[in-house]
Amino acid sequence: MTGTQSPGQSPGQSPTGSPAKTAVRDRLLTTRHRRALAELGEAARALAEHLMARPEVRRAATVAAYVSVGGEPGTGPLLDALGGAGKRVLLPVVLPDLDLDWAVHEGELVPARRGLLEPAGPRLGPDAIATADVVLVPGLAVSRGGMRLGRGGGCYDRALGRVPVGTFTCVLLYDDEVGVEVPVEPHDRPVGFAATPSGVVRLG
Repeated sequence: MTGTQSPGQSPGQSPTGSPAKTAVRDRLLTTRHRRALAELGEAARALAEHLMARPEVRRAATVAAYVSVGGEPGTGPLLDALGGAGKRVLLPVVLPDLDLDWAVHEGELVPARRGLLEPAGPRLGPDAIATADVVLVPGLAVSRGGMRLGRGGGCYDRALGRVPVGTFTCVLLYDDEVGVEVPVEPHDRPVGFAATPSGVVRLG
């Protein structure tokens, strides 16, 4: 989650990771903050359309997703579409150690720490992400090889480590955030696809 704050970032806390990652994050966030409000709305609708057209999403019984914040590519239309299609949608709950718990999205979102919104339902545990047929994650950029740049808390790297091999994993980005040279560290986990307002592309 990459709005004003992220699951891995408390107010006033700098992103963790290498200086190279910090420099790339700063550049990408500056570009995001300059995007017009109309562009954000159009991007959110296009992302929902492209993802709902994917066969992996159409077949999925359970989809792990997230609630966008700030200048992130919006997930509101997507969450509505997934619910309307009868999908079981899991949304993250940030734990004190910055790991992610999960709960089923049943329409109600409540304010959480770090300026985030989270589902109001019962917690299912960090391993619940392993039950998802499709895993949709936030990011700031992704390389052509599938290495995702997040905000530095490591939340989603840990979560992706629990996802079975072969699961459809996809980062939601703007068009110019795909194909970025991303500094890589040993804990980083790749994703298989990137969804942008222009469509869904395979990585790796």
